[in-house]
Formats: sequence, structure tokens, C-alpha cells
Amino acid sequence: MLDCSSPPLPLLITGVAGVAGYNALGYFAARYPGQVIGIRQRDNWPLSGDGVVACNAEDADELARLFDEHQFRSVLNCAGNCALKSCELDPAMASKINVSGVDNLLSVIASTDTRLVHLSIDLVFSGKAQGGYTEQHTPDPVTVYGCTMVEAEQRVARAIPSACILRISLPMGVSFNGHAGAIDWIGSRFKKDKPATLYYDEVRTPAYSDCLNELFNAVLGNSLAGVFHAGGPRQLSLFEIAQVINRVGGYDPALLMGCARFDAGPIPPRAGNVSMVSDALIDSLGTAPLDPWPHDDLLVPTHREWHYERPPSQPGSAKWLAEVLYRNPGRRAVRADHAGTL
Repeated sequence: MLDCSSPPLPLLITGVAGVAGYNALGYFAARYPGQVIGIRQRDNWPLSGDGVVACNAEDADELARLFDEHQFRSVLNCAGNCALKSCELDPAMASKINVSGVDNLLSVIASTDTRLVHLSIDLVFSGKAQGGYTEQHTPDPVTVYGCTMVEAEQRVARAIPSACILRISLPMGVSFNGHAGAIDWIGSRFKKDKPATLYYDEVRTPAYSDCLNELFNAVLGNSLAGVFHAGGPRQLSLFEIAQVINRVGGYDPALLMGCARFDAGPIPPRAGNVSMVSDALIDSLGTAPLDPWPHDDLLVPTHREWHYERPPSQPGSAKWLAEVLYRNPGRRAVRADHAGTL
């Protein structure tokens, strides 16, 4: 179990439209009622609810007014536009959201003792090293999105050396709109009987969002500083991830297509094997904070036709998907055994 000392409160969570931020907001709001605010872009009006505030981080004055009002003592920065194609076609937009917003945040908290945990991404790497990336590898992104995330990391490290930068991979959890993030986007295609094409050779290290939430809580509550990799312990290609979703969700296996990333077209360019090694984080925390996704080894594809195999005892369903892919069944068992210890 992670040491779950409370972070300095109140807490601001940025980027709550993304899977990591959306799931973190639910977790922290339940854990610290009335002490957590999440911000989303003003034009994203469908995202609303208790604790959700419309505030564009790119608007320095607006962000400063929010800090003046709430006097945040810690920030979990999940903000960023991760739409690869949109970033390639509009680098200025990508820089405005992924870099300028960070600059404004840093400006507001630079002269304070506000605890900052900043989320980055495995796509700061190209995959040319064929995976196994550690913090000692030099970032070499192949996308505009990756370039802006590297620049944001550098801004944070220079401005606030005490901040913790966590490079995550795919956060596996529910999205607020039902079609963002890996699980919901892939599942939304299958639900509509539409094909989905995923890559055999883009490899990631996904992690359950509930594992990530507990990690964020622990790091916000301690003094860990610098860059750390926070990828799950299981490597999966995007195609294999889609196989898991297809079979567990009980979708038509014929809807899943696969190809090599270089056969998909020039825009957006695709990274290769960007799997990360998170040993430094594990050593610093004294425990492994992230379980493999999926938790059950029997749900790991063994070949490219694996998703066609449907054991009678595992017909697949939306309920089963929610139970074992959105949430970590292993963590639920731990919580039951350690009630009140989180």
C-alpha cells in the first residue's frame, strides 16, 4: 500500500476533460470533500458538476483570479491537448495549450510553496530505442504534441525544481464524454459496429486510473522532486490493447483491424515502442504503485487472432469490461482487506 498522507489542501486539478484528470477529480473530491477544484476549458460546457470550474489556463489573469479566490496549496497539472493530428496541423494551438498554460501556472505559484505534480507522457520518446526507456534517455519526440510536452517539462523543471514530473502512459479509465481515452474511443467504435484500426508496433505501458490516483495522492503528499517514469509493468501494443477491449467487451472480433504504423499515413507521425521502465519511482516510493493492465494474465493476448477466442465462461459484456478494465480488480480486493487504511 502507498503512504497516502494528505496533500496540502486545497488542491487544484487542471485538465479534467482528459482521462487522467477526470478520474483524479472524482477520486480526490471524494477523499477531500470541499477541498478540491478541477478546471476545464470554458468552451467545454458539457463537463460540469460540483467542483468543476470553467477556466482557461492560457488566460493568465483568469488563472490568477482563481488562485486568489481559493488559495491552492497543491496542484495536479493534468492539462494538455493530446490530439495528435490536431497538434500536427496547428502547432501554435498545441504550444498555446501545452506550454503557455504551464507558463501561466508557474507564474502564479513560483513565489509560493505550492506543491506541484506535473503530468507528462511517454510520447516524449520516439520509440527508436525499442522501449525500455528510463529517465536517463534523452527525449526525442516525433510529434508536435511530444515536442510541446518536452518543452513543458523543461519549463517546470527550471521554474520549480521541487516539483515532481510524472511521465505516464495510457491512463485506463472512464472518460467524461464516453469516447475519449483508449478504452472509450476503441469501445465507441465497436459499439457502433464500426471498425477500429490499431497498430502492431506502437507499444505502451498503460496503467489503471485508480492506481494512478493513489500514486498522485502519495506524490502530492511527499517531497519527491524531478522526473519519474510512471508506466505500468505490462507492455502492450495498441493492437493488443484493442484486442483486450474487444474480447472483454463482447464486441464483434471482425471489427478490429491491425497494421504497422508506417502503413497508416504520414500525419500524424507515430511513435514506436515507447514502453517505460519505472524502477526509479518504485525505488523512491519503496513500493510498486502501478499494477499491470489488464490485471488478469489470462486477459493478455497471445496472438493476433486471440480476440476471436470466446470461452463459454467469458462471453464478454459491458459489465465485465467495467469491472476489470476500467477498475483494477486487484486493488478492490486490497481495499476490502485494508478498510480505512488508505
